[in-house]
Amino acid sequence: MFKNKKNMKNIFFILLLALLTFSCVGTSSVGIFGSGVSIAYDPRTVGMQIDDSIMQKNLIGRLTLTDKKYIISISAKVLDGNIYLSGKVDEPEEKLKIIKMAWETKGARSVQSTVTIKGNNNFKSTAKDILITSQLRTALIFNKLTKATNYTIDTINGKIYIFGIAMTKKEKEKVISEADQIHGVKDVIPSIYLVEELSRNKN
Repeated sequence: MFKNKKNMKNIFFILLLALLTFSCVGTSSVGIFGSGVSIAYDPRTVGMQIDDSIMQKNLIGRLTLTDKKYIISISAKVLDGNIYLSGKVDEPEEKLKIIKMAWETKGARSVQSTVTIKGNNNFKSTAKDILITSQLRTALIFNKLTKATNYTIDTINGKIYIFGIAMTKKEKEKVISEADQIHGVKDVIPSIYLVEELSRNKN
């Protein structure tokens, strides 16, 4: 029993350390997903950032009008017209409804979802997922080849979902490599766009 308590304390200590580390990085400015990244780090054009922001606000507004609980339970990010949804809902029908609303957003190029159904995960599984996400976020922060704040990371049942922009192919490969090296990771599902792949950067 003492051993289990000690392990739990170690897990929560690591989680706290990772969260504190992340909260102390770049808090003076807002960037790609409003998470503290410097504007200089966002490779999108100003016009693209505005379009994505409008799409994101429109979708969040529609979700809120549908049900106020979605303000807290659902997160929507938009990158070059590509929509990424995460969060938890009570019923499978809700998940399908939210994905449908995302596709109906004007300008949507793709919709990716890691929205899960409440009750499908136990506490132990959730704690492991949080730890994996924190470890990857911390690894990206301290890796000079990656810009951690250009990525949204979700871990569900040991699978890491990564959504964001990489400045180079080498950075993209490094992000995936960092995720692969974390203990307990079952799979890495990247949706990482290279700067050259963004719609307005194509010839």
